[in-house]
Amino acid sequence: MNTKIPPPIVTLTFGLIIYFSKSFFPLYSVDNSNMISTIFLLSGLGIFSAAVQSFKKHKTTINPLSPNKASSLVNSGIFSYTRNPMYLGMLLILLSISFKFNISGGIFISFLFKIYITRFQIIPEEVAMTKLFSEEFIAYKNQTRRWI
Repeated sequence: MNTKIPPPIVTLTFGLIIYFSKSFFPLYSVDNSNMISTIFLLSGLGIFSAAVQSFKKHKTTINPLSPNKASSLVNSGIFSYTRNPMYLGMLLILLSISFKFNISGGIFISFLFKIYITRFQIIPEEVAMTKLFSEEFIAYKNQTRRWI
């Protein structure tokens, strides 16, 4: 796989960029931004946790840097709605940070995170899953969206 940076570290880095870049972007305020931020945070944590539980239930690896060690294709539960719930959860957490500290810059930076994680994490994982699970993964890929 191309990437050597664990996705949680990538998420933390993008979150810090969102926070520390707030002086470079126009200041916008949204009514109830704290509530919106909390909803994004809880949704992101919930989706992420559901994905982790699904991996544990199926007794397969959770390590995103070693997708070739997967012992089973998880396509039920939260994975029936999105092929990448952990990354979706991370994106929602970044949006939470955005609404709390830096709406305009944060949404843009969160979009950059989506592009980065798709290119350097998701696509290589999909290649590995196709090699491991061939037709089963291709059918799942055709049935379930990458993000939402």
